[in-house]
Amino acid sequence: MPKIVLIRHAHSTANAAGVLSGQLPNVHLSKSGKEQAIRLAERLGPLTIAQVQVSPMDRCLETLTPWLEKYGENVVVNAERDLVEVDYGRWSGRKLATLSRAKLWRKVQAQPSAVTFPEGESIAQMQVRAMQPVHAFFASNLELTIMVSHGDVIKAIVASSLGMHLDDFQRIVIDPASISILESNGGAIRITRLNDSDSSVREILQSKSKRGHLLGGGKGLTK
Repeated sequence: MPKIVLIRHAHSTANAAGVLSGQLPNVHLSKSGKEQAIRLAERLGPLTIAQVQVSPMDRCLETLTPWLEKYGENVVVNAERDLVEVDYGRWSGRKLATLSRAKLWRKVQAQPSAVTFPEGESIAQMQVRAMQPVHAFFASNLELTIMVSHGDVIKAIVASSLGMHLDDFQRIVIDPASISILESNGGAIRITRLNDSDSSVREILQSKSKRGHLLGGGKGLTK
């Protein structure tokens, strides 16, 4: 069954500083993030995959670099603008501790579907463009891809995939270097991993078994 491996970039220097970096340049992985990226490569392991898509922000490619160097010699890397971080406008580069006292912050938490960031984009606009590469992949004849993006972007993709209202997307947690897996055989999108920050996902990604009907829940992996 076709699968998308959604990966949030590893811990960044902006995360360490408590700053909302958004689309600002020159944000890289922190020391902790570099270690997470190395562990991520082993959690993914060798995969039969033709191309991956990454947000144009440096921290996203840096997150996947250890895997590419070890297992992805012939993998094509595409910078996908639709996976880029939210354009937070004037909020970009500001401390989260300061932003959390703003009136708009409460709306971001309670009614994100109605939020447009000052001189930036709306969360609703972000969700629409983030879903475009997801729908394009599932409409293709590819079996597996990796998409490396950002916390809010992946939360929006997961919410849309589950048929959740955007106003509920803050209930989803996506940690740095976490893996979430989407599957679809042409119908509704299923989520088989969510915010997995620790385990190996090699087996599920290498398995050729089909899930079929899910009466009673999933049947697990079969050889």
